[in-house]
Amino acid sequence: MNLSTREAVLVGKIDIAEAGDRCKLLLGDLDGDGRMELLMVQANGGIDDRYVPHQVQCLTAYNLDGKLLWQAGQPDPQPGGPGSDYPAQICDIDGDGANEVVCVMDKKLLVLDGRTGAVKREGALPDDEAHDCIIIANLSGGEAARELIVKDRYRRMWALDSDFQVMWTHEGNLGHFPWTYDLNGDGRDEVMAGYDLLDSKGNKLWSCRDLEDHADCVWVGDVLGQGGEKQIVIGGSVTVMYDIRGNELWRYEGSIESQHIALGKFRDDLPGLQVAGIDRIVRGDTGARMTGSGKDGMFLLDSQGREVWKEDRKTDGWLTIIETLRGWDDSGLDRILAYRRGGDVYPTLYDGYMREIASFPVDGYAAHADLTGSGEEQVLIYTNKAVHVFGREGSKAAELKLKPSNPGRALKQEKRLYASTLYPGGQYE
Repeated sequence: MNLSTREAVLVGKIDIAEAGDRCKLLLGDLDGDGRMELLMVQANGGIDDRYVPHQVQCLTAYNLDGKLLWQAGQPDPQPGGPGSDYPAQICDIDGDGANEVVCVMDKKLLVLDGRTGAVKREGALPDDEAHDCIIIANLSGGEAARELIVKDRYRRMWALDSDFQVMWTHEGNLGHFPWTYDLNGDGRDEVMAGYDLLDSKGNKLWSCRDLEDHADCVWVGDVLGQGGEKQIVIGGSVTVMYDIRGNELWRYEGSIESQHIALGKFRDDLPGLQVAGIDRIVRGDTGARMTGSGKDGMFLLDSQGREVWKEDRKTDGWLTIIETLRGWDDSGLDRILAYRRGGDVYPTLYDGYMREIASFPVDGYAAHADLTGSGEEQVLIYTNKAVHVFGREGSKAAELKLKPSNPGRALKQEKRLYASTLYPGGQYE
């Protein structure tokens, strides 16, 4: 038995056919029972999402036993595709101790009850195209993130208070999914809006220099491993790292297009954190998505931006997404989850040497989380018809058969899950 088969076991399968095709999976404890539910988000069709942002067409919630809990909207037989973000997030936006679903449907900003799908609140959008994505932020210095940031595809952004009133606006090269983080310790989030860093009031603090195209993803973490302030790493035309004052620390130009990056402690023989990345070397057929004839390749950089290795890929595929996965095993190291690879390559976990740790024998999109409060992460691979839940062999999730570790104790929604995006950025803490 090889390592891949030994390390990943199927611990659950949920039929999601009633949610419709081309859904995005969001995870969160919607009913407070101590385990996460699956929220399948379908987007509207009939648009060119390179230029026009999606809205939500339908939301369908399932529990881990496969029971359909509620559905808002009606599935469309010809929905939009996952070429850009869908404007929906799961979070406790009103501070009542229970998760809500925040989304844009029918040109309205909606807050739905996570337990039932009923509309709790609705508000007007600040602009007809202010629904490319939804970002939850703490701009007011409150106990938790209660404000929203919405944007159009690439140029304009609006910060909204808890009453959905506009606090400030910003125009610039926003990229895909601006990242929020309290960089200066004042209790309020700064916003890395593409190539501009903004304070909590929308004032520009500094801008990146000499960067082309746009920011595909943003990460924040103590990359240098010095135990002090964080650094900001941006993936786009190049991979580049800044300190919080806007000083460029290093730039990696050994890629054609740094489409996705991910911070992690992937190697214990290198100081600080490492930066995993995806280089889109040859763009293929955008219509093919999973089977494009182009070529991409993973790479790994050390904390100083030096290339440690780069994949010499032999199979077709140029739309790989990578994410940092923590807590898969007891090694103490993070893993690189790579999916949507194309070329008949299944979603796979890699270590910091690009060795295969686990392969998941279903081709599709991926998500990951500690679904039951067990302290261990599971990997979910989903298609149009089913969500397959994988755990490590011998894990608590496998033993519990996805039952909650602490029944009735609601799981906290971590930021990574309420900042869900097709262009995964993040913060490493």
